Amino acid sequence: MTTVANFGGTSRYADLDGPVHWVDFGGPEDGPRIVLVHGLGGSHLNWALLAPLLAEKARVCAVDLAGHGLTNPEGRGTTVQANTRLLGRFLRQVAGEPVVLVGNSMGGMISLLHTAQDPDLVSGLVLVDPALPMVFGTRPDPMMLSTFFMYSVPGLGERFLARSRTVPARRQVDRLLELVCADPSGIPEELKLASEHLIGERAKVEGLDAAFLAAARSTVFTTSKRGAYFAAMDRIRVPVFLMSGDRDRLVNVAAARYVARRKPHWRYDEFAGVGHVPQMEIPGVVSERVLAWMDANRLSTPAS
Repeated sequence: MTTVANFGGTSRYADLDGPVHWVDFGGPEDGPRIVLVHGLGGSHLNWALLAPLLAEKARVCAVDLAGHGLTNPEGRGTTVQANTRLLGRFLRQVAGEPVVLVGNSMGGMISLLHTAQDPDLVSGLVLVDPALPMVFGTRPDPMMLSTFFMYSVPGLGERFLARSRTVPARRQVDRLLELVCADPSGIPEELKLASEHLIGERAKVEGLDAAFLAAARSTVFTTSKRGAYFAAMDRIRVPVFLMSGDRDRLVNVAAARYVARRKPHWRYDEFAGVGHVPQMEIPGVVSERVLAWMDANRLSTPAS
């Protein structure tokens, strides 16, 4: 076991048809359990600023999905559906009790689909700028559109990723933060350095480009199946907290507003001047709101 940067987390591995990396951020023994699920191309580091704040009142962990972070593919699928199954196994075999699932981007989609399909180990669901179907009439961000177009074309996506690896790790980190944050200047240097280090560790692993592209293409395909996605939402019976930054370049805030209108019993919060990763941009605000929502929905004690 090793300490993850200096964010208060401890690395652990579970054997789920191969090693699955997760980070234990601790928390009070009598607190509820929260499981954090990152998005496409992300990792446990996406939660490094939020998790210690949640851990003041809950037992918190963050899982690296297959093909992401320090969970190498190991022959496993990395599609949305494959990682939904992997998340289910993690909840059953590692968490072992009902949890509050908190998912960002693709991780929000995966958390939602798991809750709809296998709800027994989910007591509440927090969707942080989740991947959602586009709203007709909205115009996608040009950079997001061109990037995902390249991902979707066989051969082109592979060449695009190969070229991106020739850029210094720090520049890769900066480019990503420019895409996902409304104002990346607020991201601590310590987290940027940890992200650089992770890029170096992942460079030693073969097959990650194919794993990433499978996940990216699957995310686009799943969001395109509007009827099935909204049907999954309709099956959810636990409390849901949906939040979105109004300057999200990857998932237009109009999509979150549309879902909020369809699901008036879900809590919906919108953050002005925030991008795709509120948990990194305004972790204090997100922590306060999540913990207050848990109190209001009687999720602040472990489920019996």
